[in-house]
Amino acid sequence: MSELENLIADLADKSVLLLDDDQALRTRLGRALESRGFVVTLAASVAEAQGIIREAPPAFAVLDMRLEDGNGLKVVEALRDAREDARIVMLTGYGAIATAVAAVKAGAVDYLQKPADADDVVKALLSAGEAPEPPENPMSADRVRWEHIQRVFELCDQNVSETARRLGMHRRTLQRILAKRAPR
Repeated sequence: MSELENLIADLADKSVLLLDDDQALRTRLGRALESRGFVVTLAASVAEAQGIIREAPPAFAVLDMRLEDGNGLKVVEALRDAREDARIVMLTGYGAIATAVAAVKAGAVDYLQKPADADDVVKALLSAGEAPEPPENPMSADRVRWEHIQRVFELCDQNVSETARRLGMHRRTLQRILAKRAPR
């Protein structure tokens, strides 16, 4: 048995709340966590997750940051109020330092960018507060730039002129960048 499997086997409470509005990811990650020994409860919205927390607060939670009906940080606060010892990992497709800091301040133990591997999620849930290992394949500088531009574009409600103004670039340059595929 691996070290992670031993840690999971020793847990008294193996309940996990998995909150994500992407059904495919929620189902796939839920099955992967179940196969590793967790008891998984799936939720697709902030309201559904808050109802689950009121009924039976889980020992662990894997929460999406941006959802259709709100923000995963509300669920972090609700879970912290219901169960202080819960270990929470935030997932997001829009990685940013500000949101990572907000998640950790709210009570999350780690912050992972999508798509996250099930083993990475389990390691984050079970980590004892030690610093995570650096990623095997970090994002390239071009990818980081592209992600930042996409995040600002989303924050500006996909308004190209406003995004260009905030980023200090010409509108047509931004349009060319947005038309291209994401760098690796």
